[in-house]
Amino acid sequence: MAKVIMIQGTMSNAGKSLLAAGLCRVFSRAGYRVRPFKSQNMALNSFVTPEGLEIGRAQAMQAEACGVEPSFAMNPILLKPTADASSQVIVNGRSIGNMTAREYFAFKKELIPEIRSAFRKLSEEADIIVIEGAGSPAEINLRHKDIVNMGLAEMLDAPVLLVGDIDRGGVFAQLLGTYMLFTEEEKSRLTGLIINKFRGDKTLLEPGIEMIRDKLPVPFVGVIPYTKLSLEDEDSISDRFSRRSPLDAKAVDIVCVRLPWLSNFTDLDVFEQFDGVSVRYVDDARDFGHPDMVVIPGSKNTIADLRWIRTSGMEERIREHQASGKPLFGICGGFQILGAAVEDPYEVEEGGSEEGLGLLPIKTVMESEKTTRQFEGTAVDAGDFFPELSGHSIKGYEIHMGKTVPIEGASENLRDFTSSGTGVRCGNVYGTYVHGFFDEKGVAGSIIRGIAASKGIAVDTSGEMGRMEFKEKEYDRLADVIEENMDMDAVYAMLREARISEDD
Repeated sequence: MAKVIMIQGTMSNAGKSLLAAGLCRVFSRAGYRVRPFKSQNMALNSFVTPEGLEIGRAQAMQAEACGVEPSFAMNPILLKPTADASSQVIVNGRSIGNMTAREYFAFKKELIPEIRSAFRKLSEEADIIVIEGAGSPAEINLRHKDIVNMGLAEMLDAPVLLVGDIDRGGVFAQLLGTYMLFTEEEKSRLTGLIINKFRGDKTLLEPGIEMIRDKLPVPFVGVIPYTKLSLEDEDSISDRFSRRSPLDAKAVDIVCVRLPWLSNFTDLDVFEQFDGVSVRYVDDARDFGHPDMVVIPGSKNTIADLRWIRTSGMEERIREHQASGKPLFGICGGFQILGAAVEDPYEVEEGGSEEGLGLLPIKTVMESEKTTRQFEGTAVDAGDFFPELSGHSIKGYEIHMGKTVPIEGASENLRDFTSSGTGVRCGNVYGTYVHGFFDEKGVAGSIIRGIAASKGIAVDTSGEMGRMEFKEKEYDRLADVIEENMDMDAVYAMLREARISEDD
């Protein structure tokens, strides 16, 4: 069996995903075969593997850090919220339907064989498996059915590193409180503590570390400085969402409508490499400003988000933007929202139907079977606004339940936008099912140059990189930060061979 180490956090967004990715890159650079693993993930930010199977985006990112293709085995259970108390349940990359929180809580232990099977598959091809927990391991009301934190650590006999987030304050209370809520057996699995997102002089932490050593007999193995990285988030509390005010606008200003059920919000990350470009995530019509391009992103509940667009005042802002002649993009659920109607006869999301914004002459009918596949094609007709984009190669993936077709008597101006029937354009309104549309080298640059030309300004795109090339540099930078600020000798000493039973 492969050797294992597990990262748990005192709360969501403590930095587990990035630290796990960083350790994946550290071990991989040292010559080991490394794989990430997260038994259960709850996230709307997902990815489609080469097998056409859906996993959490964080595990896809960690696989990239390992230098390997993402696999369903890296995240055998994915929960995608569809309402406040229900989620779509995805097992081994395929949806098995929607469940309420109570239904899933009663059901989830039946998935332990799937977790074991996925882990065994990874252990056959890896020297080291870096395991990520979820949320907080101190949710004692859920302990008896835990399959992702200490329950998983026990299942695999994994040593645990506990990460606390100092940026949100109270890090010593986070670490000590979590430890105190562990059982004695759980305490014995805790082998190291990490303070994450520290700003300032590390020596100022020493008195606190010394004081807590008497109360918490677990060594500190690292203080990780706050590091701005352009890598995918999976949490809805992503730092990216703090950029919303018109005061944050730069020479080229892109607004992403922050839908309540926003899904796969990383589609615009590639634009972060350009100094003169801002990407703002706006959920208040008063913050809309006068952007140069608007993107309506993916949604896990398209009809609910359509209704929100109307009641929030966002519809008026979107229509004003479209009428100005500036580009308006819809991706996946956003593509559906731009059409004439969205119908959900099989109650895939919440049932019923809703009139769309009517800015593209299309309609969407939700189907019971989800489309999950990788995409490789072209931008067919990008119009006069983006002359460099037409014919450009595009790579990405599709995740959607709906089938979208032109409405009867569709406008003569309707054009194919992305190949293989995945998207259309009508004037300055663009829609596509392809996530990752902007990621290939040259695509984002052509968008920025087209916008800049329309404004009569220049924005430097000379150093443009494709999203994957840019991320490779970020993974190495993350690994450098970890090697410089963690006791890696201690971490290597903690690695333990997994002992998952073959007959369970």
